[in-house]
Amino acid sequence: MNTKTSFLTNSIMVAFATNNATHIDAHFGSAKEFHIYEITRNSYNFYGVVPIMVKDTDSTVKLLNGVDIVYFVNIGPAAAAKIINNGIFPIKYKESVSIDEELSKLMNMLGTNPPPFIKKICEQRAS
Repeated sequence: MNTKTSFLTNSIMVAFATNNATHIDAHFGSAKEFHIYEITRNSYNFYGVVPIMVKDTDSTVKLLNGVDIVYFVNIGPAAAAKIINNGIFPIKYKESVSIDEELSKLMNMLGTNPPPFIKKICEQRAS
């Protein structure tokens, strides 16, 4: 999924580790699937589902190629290092969170004053 150059400036690609398709409720290493969205300041679009058939960190990281941020409820240190080394920013929640709520937050952040890590992602996408 190498699509970094095909999106608008000020957009980000985000993956949510999920077991129920509506919440960020999965450990990175045991997620059944990742739901991928493209988010801009005005909208978000569902990009697709990445099903995880084999529980292998390297395979999962490859499947997430092109994603800027990945959300989950937990991750092991080796897996965290691998996603960071592949240019994906990890975000961990302590408990289940609604994907829709997080999409709204991200849209709002892009439309107002994004935190430095999101500004950096947008700058990298623009170059």
